[in-house]
Amino acid sequence: MNGKSFFVDLSKCTACRGCQVACKQWKNKPAEKTENTGSHQNPPDLSWMTLKLVRFTEKTIDGKFNWLFFPDQCRHCLDAPCKMVADSEVEGAILQDEATGAVIFTDKTKGISIDNVRPACPYDIPRVNPETKVMYKCDMCIDRVQAGLLPACVQTCPTGTMNFGDRDEMLALAEKRLAEVKKRYPQAVLADPKDVRVIFLCLFPGDNYYKYVTAEAGAPRTMTRQAMLAKLAKPFARILS
Repeated sequence: MNGKSFFVDLSKCTACRGCQVACKQWKNKPAEKTENTGSHQNPPDLSWMTLKLVRFTEKTIDGKFNWLFFPDQCRHCLDAPCKMVADSEVEGAILQDEATGAVIFTDKTKGISIDNVRPACPYDIPRVNPETKVMYKCDMCIDRVQAGLLPACVQTCPTGTMNFGDRDEMLALAEKRLAEVKKRYPQAVLADPKDVRVIFLCLFPGDNYYKYVTAEAGAPRTMTRQAMLAKLAKPFARILS
């Protein structure tokens, strides 16, 4: 069994923000004080209170105007750099669920500096509560999934953008849908499908939507010294265990 995955079909996203609201409600997160930035994107960015955010981008591509929507969240990397950093500093601060593959931040993250963890993430996801120092991000609604339910964002999505299930099934669905979409949008791509559990189908190359859609875009951030040392030590840790 290869765990679980999301398939996010951006060709169907209308930016209703149902997923964003459902996430906040299920996690019982407080509302944020925001201001008008001239965009429909609200709040302006992810935070410890907003774990999923629909990003809005206006882009002219091949001479045509496009309004692009991107429901940003943790990608649940198969080999998560954030966990590599955490393992080198505080044992058990970041866990990876064996059954689903979900990458989960625990309260022990307060013992790690966000300045070490966030730069290690190629998707710029980790956020911290400035008062408690505990880090937060999407946890795949692990409590719901373990109870046989869909993640809140998937349960709420009215258009079929958000999908969730066994990884092999989601990969097959993504490849099938990509072939269909390419007939109209030849630049359509899947974002890092071999490396993450949240697979986005983009109508255009990912950087048109947002800087950190793919790990390649965030490449300079992908490996801190702590993450590199942790990765090098990983094979030896397995042998010793």
